[in-house]
Amino acid sequence: MLDRALFTLINAAHSPWADAAMIFVSRRESWYSAYVVLIVGLVQVYRRRAWLLVPLVAGTVWAADVISSRGFKPFFQRLRPCHEPALARTLRLAEGYGCGGQFGFMSSHAANTMALAVFLSLTLPRRFRAFKWALGLWTLVTGYSRVYLGAHYPGDVLAGWVLGALLGWAGARAFGWLSGRWVGAAA
Repeated sequence: MLDRALFTLINAAHSPWADAAMIFVSRRESWYSAYVVLIVGLVQVYRRRAWLLVPLVAGTVWAADVISSRGFKPFFQRLRPCHEPALARTLRLAEGYGCGGQFGFMSSHAANTMALAVFLSLTLPRRFRAFKWALGLWTLVTGYSRVYLGAHYPGDVLAGWVLGALLGWAGARAFGWLSGRWVGAAA
């Protein structure tokens, strides 16, 4: 199976510096300060429309998290690679990183980061092109880290990216429609 073969290839490529980097990228606690800076930046860029944008982007990421973790994982009940008995002998886990819950389909990390990246890529002005590329890179590195750490198969990450992209697109469309309708009418 391609999914398992690709997982084995990525998971086998461990080094101490990469372990530390992948753990940092995957820990949600590492994201909190970035989210605060992001919210402050969005308020500066959008000013009057920030009251609409910030809750919509937060709701989009929240929806990606809830749908992936409370919808797909319990429904499909696919074991995470780190809980898979057949992989126990070959699995490489980074020291100091816990595996997570029992089920892994689909990756909530992948869904959340993709939802944020797509939403902001579609709503931020063109002058933020470099930031949009950085969001895309962050999404890719986060997805890679989930496979590297043994928490997900590549297919779990890919499915999370698809869900996140759809929700990010829907959230951006809602922002465009609502901001033109209510904020634009008030201007």
